[in-house]
Amino acid sequence: MSEPKRLGPLIAQGRTAEIYAWGDDQALKLFRAGLPAAWAEREAQVGRAIWQAGLAAPAIFGDSIVVDGRPGIIYERISGVSMLQRLRSQPWQSLELARQFAAIHAQMHDCTRDELPAQREQLERGVGRAPGLTPAIKERILARLERLPDGTAVCHGDYHPDNVLMSRRGPLVVDWLTAGRGAPMADVARTTLLVRFSRLPPEISGPQRWMFEALRDIFYAAYLREYRKRRPAPRPRSRPGCR
Repeated sequence: MSEPKRLGPLIAQGRTAEIYAWGDDQALKLFRAGLPAAWAEREAQVGRAIWQAGLAAPAIFGDSIVVDGRPGIIYERISGVSMLQRLRSQPWQSLELARQFAAIHAQMHDCTRDELPAQREQLERGVGRAPGLTPAIKERILARLERLPDGTAVCHGDYHPDNVLMSRRGPLVVDWLTAGRGAPMADVARTTLLVRFSRLPPEISGPQRWMFEALRDIFYAAYLREYRKRRPAPRPRSRPGCR
């Protein structure tokens, strides 16, 4: 069903969606033209489950909608920069931010939500869509995924500092499209790849590049140390909910 409201100013944008002001205190995540409506429907379902679990995430309003032929989701509007932006502007806070980052991840993994899709299924879809992989490499990766342990913990699937907004009510995690239930350490491994090995923006060059690489190594080490402190060993399955 189409929504009669008009789009407000563009707030932010990413690879798959644009974020617009929507009314006085809401934001519309509008997926880019050509992307399937099922993405918005799935993220809306996941977002509701995450919000109902009491995790650090923006509130979500209703089901997915369609605006100008594009699927979208209405969220609470969050004012604040991302944790990545905070790191770049206030690098002396890197240890404290890393501890916050780890605490949020550990809290997430202490939750179980049976209505979330299986982590392995999410990863298999991602491998199948990856344009830079040959069929032979995809086959090898999918075979390795068969050995991934099952789990029931809430896993974000794309957890990195640019997906954490520093709001007035504390850090909030966004972009739950790839979330699922699964093995926490697989989610930590994914975060390791994103934090330690992601390509830096081209505007970061020269001495600034060296400093940022050193900063993210410090951030990652502090994150992993704090995460291990909070979740020192695998935990048995509990009833759905959060500990």
